[in-house]
Amino acid sequence: MQVESAMTRAMEPDAALQYLTFSLGDEVFAMDIRCVREIIQYGHMTMVPLMPEFVRGVINLRGAVLPVIDLQSRFGRARAQLGKKTCIIIFDATLADEKVELGLLVDSVSEVVDIAHSEVEPPPQFGTSIRRDFVQGIAKVGAVFIVILAPERALDINEMAILAEQA
Repeated sequence: MQVESAMTRAMEPDAALQYLTFSLGDEVFAMDIRCVREIIQYGHMTMVPLMPEFVRGVINLRGAVLPVIDLQSRFGRARAQLGKKTCIIIFDATLADEKVELGLLVDSVSEVVDIAHSEVEPPPQFGTSIRRDFVQGIAKVGAVFIVILAPERALDINEMAILAEQA
């Protein structure tokens, strides 16, 4: 019996991938669980002067300084309001073929769900509340529509660095 890799199964039409779901306001978003390192409670954050609005600050995570991206603001909305369930998702981004850890400020984290590739629809041509290129697809899980992010676009470090320089 031959062992299949996760990537081979992910390429199959009915293969399911696992996604971490989280909320921003009333909307539910998801990202591939394979790029998520951990989820931490919102805590002390140091503000960094002259940064774009979407860079909320930096945190110290076990001796490493990590920038935290306010996902609401990154999507062109007002800054996120902090609440009891506010979390920071630590995930791996890519910069010049090198993995870089970043934090994402979200309203709350929900659960990990399995979504089959065949259940993911392409992003709509119009009517989304965020840039279309930030969306990998949309899936319906139960009665809820989930916007699946394309982190390589929505959280493109090169693009965010250019915006930081302009700030």
